[in-house]
Amino acid sequence: MADLQALTDAIERGDRAAATEITRTAIADRMDPETILAAMTAAMDNVGGKFQRNEIYVPEMLISARAMKESVAILEPLLVDSGIKPQFTAVIGTVRGDLHDIGKNLVAMMWKGANIEVIDLGANVAPEEFVAKAREHGARLVGVSALLTTTMVGMKEVVDGIRAAGLADCRIVVGGAPVTAEFAAQIGADGYAPDAASAVEMARHVGGVA
Repeated sequence: MADLQALTDAIERGDRAAATEITRTAIADRMDPETILAAMTAAMDNVGGKFQRNEIYVPEMLISARAMKESVAILEPLLVDSGIKPQFTAVIGTVRGDLHDIGKNLVAMMWKGANIEVIDLGANVAPEEFVAKAREHGARLVGVSALLTTTMVGMKEVVDGIRAAGLADCRIVVGGAPVTAEFAAQIGADGYAPDAASAVEMARHVGGVA
């Protein structure tokens, strides 16, 4: 029988080979897909906690997130067959005029690790695209990233666009190096996350699953 604690540990340390092997063994052992997923999610929760305590840094988080991503890809067909769905859908992207995406990519992977379906729009995303994709996918959450002070002002256009579109159930979280909680409040965003681990907590909170 597959050792799910070993799966959690493998993802935490970013051991993709071990994580995917244990995932395949768990599937072969006909273990409950939701239980397997819970072991993966626990790993990313642990990673997020370590990051917030400054025990690990961005490179370690990325390694763990990639191990999680590969393991989930193996498990995903069983989750679909079992009718197990993500908690909700989130759209994420870097604001128009800004090509930086490392932080955004890390948040996207962490959200996926928290069993959130993520529609990643990439970088240099126009406000209209955020709105269109949020409507198309019934997103409960929109994440908007910026690294430049010259582009962060465009975040308000995204917030205003979502509001004007009447997407009342959609919450907006912003983040990035120059962004602050005060700025988020000024532009009418629903939340602010200073880092990827906080972004998971914020996503769960505004998504109503915390």
